[in-house]
Amino acid sequence: MKKSGGAEKKKSKRSSGAVTNGNKDHNTDTPPRKKQAAKKKDVFQLFAEKVRNHKDLESRWAVLQETRVEYFRGKDFVSFLRNHPEVKEILESDKDLENEDIANVLLEKSLMVRCDRVVKTLRPGKKKLSTWPAHLEIFPDQMFSDNDAFFAWTFVNRHPLWQTLLSMLWPVLTLGICLFPVYPHSCKLVILYSCLGVLLLFFSLLLVRAMIFGVLWVVLGKRVWILPNILVEEATLRELFCFWPKKDEGEPPKWTSRLFYAVVTVLVILLLRHHAPDEAARARYQKRVSNIIDDVLEWSPSLALSGMMDKQTANSTEHGENFTGDNNKNLEDFTPPDDDTILEEHEDKKMGNFEDEDEELQHQHEHSEM
Repeated sequence: MKKSGGAEKKKSKRSSGAVTNGNKDHNTDTPPRKKQAAKKKDVFQLFAEKVRNHKDLESRWAVLQETRVEYFRGKDFVSFLRNHPEVKEILESDKDLENEDIANVLLEKSLMVRCDRVVKTLRPGKKKLSTWPAHLEIFPDQMFSDNDAFFAWTFVNRHPLWQTLLSMLWPVLTLGICLFPVYPHSCKLVILYSCLGVLLLFFSLLLVRAMIFGVLWVVLGKRVWILPNILVEEATLRELFCFWPKKDEGEPPKWTSRLFYAVVTVLVILLLRHHAPDEAARARYQKRVSNIIDDVLEWSPSLALSGMMDKQTANSTEHGENFTGDNNKNLEDFTPPDDDTILEEHEDKKMGNFEDEDEELQHQHEHSEM
């Protein structure tokens, strides 16, 4: 009986030890599972970042509920994954999912949101709606579709290292601009002529662009803008220097409007030519502008300090001269009285004293009688 009791105790101890070991093994197995789950979540995040930063997925910027967002079209997303299947390798075990299923997972994880255009009616003179609307709203049904559907990214895009370094250089550039007046004269000339050259090139491109558009619009009725993305706020370097415009989707203008604007343009040019300044006026303007530029280029702290000292000295000298001049003027205006004038004044004083004494005696006599 004792042995059997001891055996039971040993079995119970072994069973409890096995249970605890099992619990330890179970607890040690849990963190890898959590890591795998977290890794699985991060996989779609990495996939979304790679797709967003890929140059072949066409995207635009728009306003969604008073917030600027980057969005793309559903059909472009499907064609992108069809042409670049290597991007799906990031998904590892989920790389065999269909394109629509991958998009729905991104929607479930709130990595993107389905949107719809705000303006759903045709504008006057347009044959179809805008391909890339500027204003969006959230679509009620958050399911993927490639039929005129738009999707906006909801996560903050990670910027590359060079963009971070460039953003850190902006304060240095601002400080350098503020310190422009203390630069050496040669550096000021280089900066001035570089900025003027860039501005001249930019405005020349805009002028040539407008002239080509005006001529082709009046003569042929075609809307042709060369360098169509030169004034776009958000564009890549490749899109910015795109030379040829896209196909004109609007209706051709009427010949009456073309003739009217042509006549107005000719009249404006003739009016400006008639009221243009003459050579003397242009010379005065040029001299005035050159003087302003020279003042900016030739300014330096030493000249400013010396100018302040000279001004202070000039003010003190002018004050002393004014004080001396006033004293001299007062002395020049003063004329001493002659002898006759002095005698007359003395006699007048005596007569006044006698009159005062007579009045006092008369007052005393009247007082004694009373």
